[in-house]
Amino acid sequence: MNSVITPVKTVERTGLGIRPGDTVRVHQKIIEKGKSRTQVFEGLVIAAKHGTEAGATFTVRATMSGVGVERIFPLFAPFIEKIEIVRRSKVRRAKLYFIREKVAREVRRQLRNMRMMKVSTDDFKVAEMPVEEVSLEAAEPAMSEEPAVMEEAMEMKEEAPQEGSPSEEMAASEEAG
Repeated sequence: MNSVITPVKTVERTGLGIRPGDTVRVHQKIIEKGKSRTQVFEGLVIAAKHGTEAGATFTVRATMSGVGVERIFPLFAPFIEKIEIVRRSKVRRAKLYFIREKVAREVRRQLRNMRMMKVSTDDFKVAEMPVEEVSLEAAEPAMSEEPAVMEEAMEMKEEAPQEGSPSEEMAASEEAG
């Protein structure tokens, strides 16, 4: 009378014996817009709770793009197609929650080293000022004055170019070559 009907083969899942310290690959079936696909989540088991009961769970931690991601999987969930144990490590704890801080500490250490380096793109820039900016800066004071005065300022600027300006250097190199 107490027979439970489930699509999951419970004997196979209990026979796995998932323990903390195992590196597992969980194949999960995902249904999106009527289509189903299999997504693989591989990581370290940091906790296994409730043994082989109906509500047994295991927590898997993986690092994706430098960010720690944890997922809690029910052991007998029907959406889990397959569980593979990739690697088994010897650990001395039942719960490996300290791994979170250990990884964060290593990341902080790397960031600290990165901050100590003072390199930027400004160090590699060529010290060259665009010609347009020079002409705008010289014309700004004259804009508030009358149009006739502004024309005189522009004529004076054309007659006496600034020394060392990029346009003057180009003209000199063209005449020489």
